[in-house]
Amino acid sequence: MLDDFITGISLGFFLSFMIGPVFFILIETSITKGFKAAVAFDLGVIVADALFFAIAFFSSFRLINAIKDDPALFLFGGIIMLTYGIISFVRLKKVQVDTLQLSPPNLHRDYLNLFAKGFLLNFINVGVLGFWLAIIITLGPKMDMNTERMFTFFGFAITAYFVTDLIKIILAKQLRRKLTAENILKVKKVSSIILIVFGLFIMVKGVLPKNENETIKLPFSNLEQEK
Repeated sequence: MLDDFITGISLGFFLSFMIGPVFFILIETSITKGFKAAVAFDLGVIVADALFFAIAFFSSFRLINAIKDDPALFLFGGIIMLTYGIISFVRLKKVQVDTLQLSPPNLHRDYLNLFAKGFLLNFINVGVLGFWLAIIITLGPKMDMNTERMFTFFGFAITAYFVTDLIKIILAKQLRRKLTAENILKVKKVSSIILIVFGLFIMVKGVLPKNENETIKLPFSNLEQEK
C-alpha cells in the first residue's frame, strides 16, 4: 500500500505540471473567472481521466491498443480543438476592450458549462487514453491487476493531481489584481492560440505514419499531449 501511495502521489504531481491545453486553460480560467470556476473546469478534466482509466482497465487490451493509435480519432479530436480555438479567437477579435471585466460565473449552468469544457477538452485528446493504458500495462502486473489496488492507486494519483492544481489555481488567481481589461483580452487570445496549436499538433499525430512494430512505452518522456 505504501508503494502504491508513493507511486500514485508522484504520478499525480507530475501530471499536474504537464504542459498542454488543459494546463493553460486552467490557468486562464483561474485568472479571468476565479477560483470556483477553475475548480469546476478541473473537476471536468478529472472525470474524463477517471473515465479513460476505467475504459483502459476494463476493456480488452487489443481493442484499446488499436483505438489509441487510430488516426481518425486523432484527426477528430484535433479538429474539434482547432475549431474551438479558432472560434474563440475570432469572437475575441470582435470584443471591445472597455467591455471586458473580471466576472466570475454566478449561475449553476455557468459552472456546469465550465465542467463540460474541462471534460471535453481532456476527452477529445485520445493521447490521454493511451497514457492510462500505458500506466496500466506498466504498473498493473506489479499490482497483480487487482481491481481494488489499481483503483486505489488511481485515487492517490488523481487526488495529488487535484491538490496540486488547487495550488496552481490559487497562485494564478493572485494575478487578477494586476490585470487590466487589455491584459485580460491578451490572456484570452493566448489561450485560444494555444488550443489552435495543440489541435494542429494532435491532427499531425494522426497523419504521421506509425511503426507497426512499435510497442507501448510508459510515456514519462513524452507526455506533452497528456494535459
